[in-house]
Amino acid sequence: MLRGSIVPLVTPFRDGEIDDDALRGLIDFQVGNGSHGIGVTGTTGEPTSLTAEEREHVIKLAVKSAGGRLPVVAGTGSVNYDETVRFTHFAEQAGADAALVIVPYYTKPTQEALYQHFRSIAAKVDLPLILYNIPGRAAVNLEPDTLARLARDCSNIIGVKEANPDFLQVSLDIAACGRDFNVYSGIETLCYPMLAVGGAGHVSATGNIAPRQVAELYGLCQAGRWEQALDLHYELLELNEALFIETNPVPVKTALGLMGKISPEVRPPLYEMLPANRERLVGVLERYGLLRGIPAGTSYAVS
Repeated sequence: MLRGSIVPLVTPFRDGEIDDDALRGLIDFQVGNGSHGIGVTGTTGEPTSLTAEEREHVIKLAVKSAGGRLPVVAGTGSVNYDETVRFTHFAEQAGADAALVIVPYYTKPTQEALYQHFRSIAAKVDLPLILYNIPGRAAVNLEPDTLARLARDCSNIIGVKEANPDFLQVSLDIAACGRDFNVYSGIETLCYPMLAVGGAGHVSATGNIAPRQVAELYGLCQAGRWEQALDLHYELLELNEALFIETNPVPVKTALGLMGKISPEVRPPLYEMLPANRERLVGVLERYGLLRGIPAGTSYAVS
């Protein structure tokens, strides 16, 4: 069962192309710091900026690089139904452990349309599916009753990533679908509260730069060490907020660039951070000790 900290990796670029070596390095970094799984080509991985061939390349490379050391969840969702089926089939054939399928964005489907959409995709694969509810980007909410229908009718729909600021929905999801249904936090500041009400883990972009701490949050809760987990929740609060002062994944990629792990390139329509925001991010990273060992005077210009 997929539980714990499933880190949604960035897609590293160098000179406009996917940087395979950097992606391998990021996966090794996650393995070495105790993450429970990784995700690729989700929101943090800039999927809408990738060609179809690039998305498949990243999925295949991630599965191969992980090498069974930790599970791989492939983001396969799209606003286009046929494309979603294509990517989900590919993820299954490539050996991914699950697929993350987003609520179609921009089109604002009804609840019945969402049910038919996800049920049809689930029927075409044997791969475990995690639905991705992100109303802020999709402009529609996957309601708990619809989710419960899907969980009942599709045995391979095993969970939902809730990037929903309405925290009440988490409890409604679990109540409707049962406590063995996996509900993951997709909002960094809600990781601890979600675990407290029965969540299965979190998909936190912060895990890209602080994987050990984000994984430890889950471990402390699983061990019943709630007070220590609460302390860690508040310790991570400033970092969580700093990584979202601009659109994800721009701050996360900037941070990884500052840490020397990738070239912090994003693709249009995203752009490098505003100088004031970047300065604030550097200050936060320094306070968390994440820039230790980087020589003084190093240039951190975003290319």
